[in-house]
Amino acid sequence: MTEHSADTQRELEAAAFRRLVAHLRERTDVQNIDLMNLAGFCRNCLANWYREAAEEAGISLSKEESRTIVYGMPYAEWREKYQTEPSVPITTGHSADG
Repeated sequence: MTEHSADTQRELEAAAFRRLVAHLRERTDVQNIDLMNLAGFCRNCLANWYREAAEEAGISLSKEESRTIVYGMPYAEWREKYQTEPSVPITTGHSADG
């Protein structure tokens, strides 16, 4: 594996994060519960991780603010526009609301 500086690695990770968020924004047909059942995380998890990273950096960010960053719109608006019934039964411990 090629060694990169910490700054380069951070830039690459940030680019991958931005691409993942853009992909999830485009794929509104993919429901959170389906992501959770298949991959073990969903958009809400990603928003929570973003908020936790902000807090570790001393930046105050609400749950709703972090979700807006990931969803590209307020969470309630996304749910109204795109959330449908789960295509498979909800697995214990997971919820469509995250």
